[in-house]
Amino acid sequence: MIGSATADAPAATSPAAATDSGTLLTVDGLKVYFPITSGVLRRRSGWIKAVDGVSFTIRRGETLGLVGESGSGKTTIGRTIVRVTSPYEGRLTLDGEDLLVLKDEQLRRRRRLFQMVFQDPYSSLDPRQTVGEILAQPLRVHRLASGKAATERVSQLLTLVGLDPRFVERYPHEFSGGQRQRIGIARALAVEPQLIVCDEPISALDVSIQAQVINLLERLQADLGLTYLFIAHDLAVVRHIADRVAVMYLGKIVEIAPSDVLYREPLHPYTVALLSAVPVPDAIAERSRQLIILTGDIPSPADPPSGCRFHTRCWLRERLGNPEQCATTEPLLRTSPETHPDQPVACHFVKELKEHRPRVVVPTTEHAMAPGPVSTARA
Repeated sequence: MIGSATADAPAATSPAAATDSGTLLTVDGLKVYFPITSGVLRRRSGWIKAVDGVSFTIRRGETLGLVGESGSGKTTIGRTIVRVTSPYEGRLTLDGEDLLVLKDEQLRRRRRLFQMVFQDPYSSLDPRQTVGEILAQPLRVHRLASGKAATERVSQLLTLVGLDPRFVERYPHEFSGGQRQRIGIARALAVEPQLIVCDEPISALDVSIQAQVINLLERLQADLGLTYLFIAHDLAVVRHIADRVAVMYLGKIVEIAPSDVLYREPLHPYTVALLSAVPVPDAIAERSRQLIILTGDIPSPADPPSGCRFHTRCWLRERLGNPEQCATTEPLLRTSPETHPDQPVACHFVKELKEHRPRVVVPTTEHAMAPGPVSTARA
């Protein structure tokens, strides 16, 4: 937890191919396209390729961090997994069952297996309902409890997330941002899910509260055996909470690795650039490292670049003399002799990156976030 109470030849592989009995979620070839319409008749003139062929797995009890720039497709993946957004193509398998074939009542019954904690803790709660009503609603919808049993369960949920059970008659506007996010977490826990998608759950909170919410998520995972997909843009936070990290760029995953491996030896130029920008609370280390500034803006997902999608902004390509391969051939997400066995990378020049990679210094675990208590009624 963050703080304490006081403080051979390269083989192309799909990350979703290596499934086993310990795998809870498999995402295979996921594509999420949104139509571009024009004219009076609103005819489709193209597609926004928000997610374009993404594959990964999440094992039971682990946290997979999903990071990348705004517009990279992180939230779209999360919303598709919980069936808020419909995919264009691909498969989503939860505990051996394909979620995309479920319809109507069958899907409604399965929804208790996967829940989501949203980024904005205020807009995700109905302002016309009390906390007690908000937490009791999923119990009624899934027929898990009613009457006195539901009341007791609501009190239990509030206690579980560090809130006073006497708050049941209060409305969302009567709580702080941290407390509202705790209510959102309690609502997700109400139906006893296996998987929780956390969509930037602390980005809207004060820095002083963020560590408390992260501590709460970690404690709940340890106590309840939860599995998380943790979507975030704060790499320091992701390093602390995630077992593995997947890096996204323009609708594709460019690198996946165990957290300690990724932060120690990133092997994609984009990952290196992201890590070079993470603030470090060490003046000497900060002065000795090299900051990589990416030129230009992220391209439009409606018209992504050919070949490697990152080649238009890639600092490594410039140092290698702009090889044509980057602009013409899309690199596969795969392992190679130069990578860790569990570190597939989508880059043609992993070996060359090791030779040209600047010094990257990232926060140590104890510096990942400021320490904070596990629970507090005022958070």
